[in-house]
Amino acid sequence: MQMEINLDGILLVSAVVLIAAIIAARLGSRIGLPSLLLFLGLGMVMGDSVLGLQFSDPDLARALGFGALVLILAEGGLTTRWNEIKPSVGAAGMLATVGIFVSVGLMTLFGHFVLGLDLWLAVLLGAIISPTDAAAVFSVLRRVPIPHRLRGALEAESGLNDAPTVLLVVLASAAASGHDDHGGGLAGLVGIIALELVAGLAIGLALGWIGVQILRRVALPSSGLYPLAALVWTVFAYAAGASLHTSGFAAVYVCALMLGNAQLPHRGATRSFVEGIGWIAHIGLFVMLGLLATPSRVSLQAILVALAAGAFLTFVARPLAVYISTVWFRFPIREQAFLSWAGLRGAVPIVFATIPLSEDVPGGIFLFDVVLVFVIVFTLLQAPTLPLAARLLKLVDHEAARDVEVEAAPLDRISADLLQVRIPEGSRLAGVEIGELRLGKHTVVSLVIRNDSPFPPTGVTRIREGDELLIVTPAALRQQTENRLRSIGRGGRLARWHKPEPEL
Repeated sequence: MQMEINLDGILLVSAVVLIAAIIAARLGSRIGLPSLLLFLGLGMVMGDSVLGLQFSDPDLARALGFGALVLILAEGGLTTRWNEIKPSVGAAGMLATVGIFVSVGLMTLFGHFVLGLDLWLAVLLGAIISPTDAAAVFSVLRRVPIPHRLRGALEAESGLNDAPTVLLVVLASAAASGHDDHGGGLAGLVGIIALELVAGLAIGLALGWIGVQILRRVALPSSGLYPLAALVWTVFAYAAGASLHTSGFAAVYVCALMLGNAQLPHRGATRSFVEGIGWIAHIGLFVMLGLLATPSRVSLQAILVALAAGAFLTFVARPLAVYISTVWFRFPIREQAFLSWAGLRGAVPIVFATIPLSEDVPGGIFLFDVVLVFVIVFTLLQAPTLPLAARLLKLVDHEAARDVEVEAAPLDRISADLLQVRIPEGSRLAGVEIGELRLGKHTVVSLVIRNDSPFPPTGVTRIREGDELLIVTPAALRQQTENRLRSIGRGGRLARWHKPEPEL
């Protein structure tokens, strides 16, 4: 009976926390803050400093944090469209590797010679705070229409830079705690990271290809099993990579990216499912980290070190890393400046800060406090100002701001998709007749919703601003249909079918 009472209490607290987190997500989207920062605050309120819930196990926090990151990376890969990040994948790969090492190197020098930290502690500080966090970035950028190349570079960088960084943090923690068994100092450490990263990518590619072949050919008894199978397969890729002492994070992201962009059954349902799992992972992760944090323990020294390190990273190390990584891809200075300012940090640095704690690294608690202050202060500084930065740098894509909003639901029995298309203010689709859309064979505008009133359109029905169109299109032509709608939205009814569509 006692166990039943405890279980009921756990379920009650969990439900309340999730409800509060969902409300916080809505609040964050309205005020321009990453909702994940509000989740962290929720955890702090629940902790021993306020409500008294105690959680002080760094080993458990590390294990749970890694598990949540696996799910977050899987969700990122499964929901990322390859055609959106393809033009930027080269620059993103450089940012996630060369850029990370440049940033870590500069932060190590600054931490050791300016802040007076032990050498390995300075390496750890640089490695922990250098990677960007996709969830933090895109919860803010979603409201700002910027060029697709910039958005793709930030998204791909955030998905790829966890893999080399976590290897660096683990190996540096072992060296700092006196358990260095790889030898070779910093040069040997970089060599091991490169080897494990390449091997992890290879495992992710191989398992991604195998997963696509299996899911295409195996008929599962329920449509709800396909999203579960896709997610579990990506987790298997992580476990396989980690078990073989390679980069499991690289394996899971690449495998998920392949599955998410393959022509698999119930792709729409899979994306919706993993987005929900991703939100649960984000909420649980930040609430747990908030519980682990102890604001009353943070010293003045930790605050000053966090502010100094954050300022150096934001205004020196990150811009230099961006320049060195993107100059080969002809990114203008304005875009480089935005990439530098948009490098938000979120869950990843705080999770990585639990690794030195679990390895009993001298100064690990101090380092955790520094990272916590850094994430809070600089997220509050950068996140609300990203829309302003885009405007000041003249990077707002006004045409993209007038692009139609498209939501899709699969109609698997007829191999089609149902598109719900919203016509925004300023779109050149307004005034175009349905028959002038020329959407292609077997694609039909089945319903128009105007002022909350639906009606079936005819070929001469004119589209108005604020309308919603329900369009049924063959699954194979979905991307072509979306491109056509965006082309007319930008160029008007004279946009030709054979004209190359804009990059998405």
